[in-house]
Amino acid sequence: MTVELTAAPADPAPTRRRRRPAPRRGPGPTRAMGLAFVGPYVVLMLAFGIIPAVYAVALAFSRADGGFAGLDNFVRVITDFRFLPAVQHVAVYLVLWLVMLTVLVVVLALVLHAVTTRWVSRALRLLYYLPGALAGASAVLLWLFVLNPDAGPAGPLLKAMGFETFAQTIQPGNLSLVFAVIAFWTGAGQWVIVMYGALNNIPTEVMEAARIDGANPVQIALRIQLPLLRKWIAYMAVLALAAGTQLFVEPTLLSQASTGVVPNDYSVNQLAYQYAFNLSDFNGAAAIAVLLLVVSVALSAVFVLRGGLFDTEEP
Repeated sequence: MTVELTAAPADPAPTRRRRRPAPRRGPGPTRAMGLAFVGPYVVLMLAFGIIPAVYAVALAFSRADGGFAGLDNFVRVITDFRFLPAVQHVAVYLVLWLVMLTVLVVVLALVLHAVTTRWVSRALRLLYYLPGALAGASAVLLWLFVLNPDAGPAGPLLKAMGFETFAQTIQPGNLSLVFAVIAFWTGAGQWVIVMYGALNNIPTEVMEAARIDGANPVQIALRIQLPLLRKWIAYMAVLALAAGTQLFVEPTLLSQASTGVVPNDYSVNQLAYQYAFNLSDFNGAAAIAVLLLVVSVALSAVFVLRGGLFDTEEP
């Protein structure tokens, strides 16, 4: 008997199953949560930032009767005898404040980052942050006591410098330095914490490689840490500049406490306040505000461009 062997028929080619497209999902909880966080900020920015700025620009180029004034309001406030001294006061204060903030904050952050003991580092961070818990007005009231040679803790030092009375300490020629010291005392500690966090983001491999190559702490700080902190320093300078140009609370409180020793038009913002609420000249006050805005934006652009704040790393 013979058995015939027949080849099994070949399997048909497997059919390819088409994948059904994934159903489109609507905005998930992550997007909704993001909108919930951003929405109130956008509303507040429009209500207290964009709309008032647009209104101020409109007032600056209009007359009291509503007609178009051109540059008349700007010419009038610039030629005011109080305008240039106020600009000079704010400019000197800004230079002192930004230099003190940039140099001392970076140095303190580098020193804090070099501390390896955990509890010491935490205690220093808390110590730096505590002065910032006081609001601007509270800080000025505290410094009114500190700057009094007869009652303040710094009295012996002030008398050694030739200041015998409180009125001598807060003479207009000394106020730029006084305001810079107050601003540094209240705001520098928070920036030290920010810079400390930025230093912690530097890869440890980079630091270890520098130490292996023989770099000392000063060389590491100058050639590695400072270049990597450039964007953070520019960010700090922009925000400090925006806050510094709005100098108002400190000279106003000192003017009231000194019974006229400090003038009530010491800063540019104070002069705008005088135009608006003492002279009822809202167009002139708006012109001062627009000038202040233009100068602040121009200086901030310099810091942004020089600091490479929005530069992206090349792949």
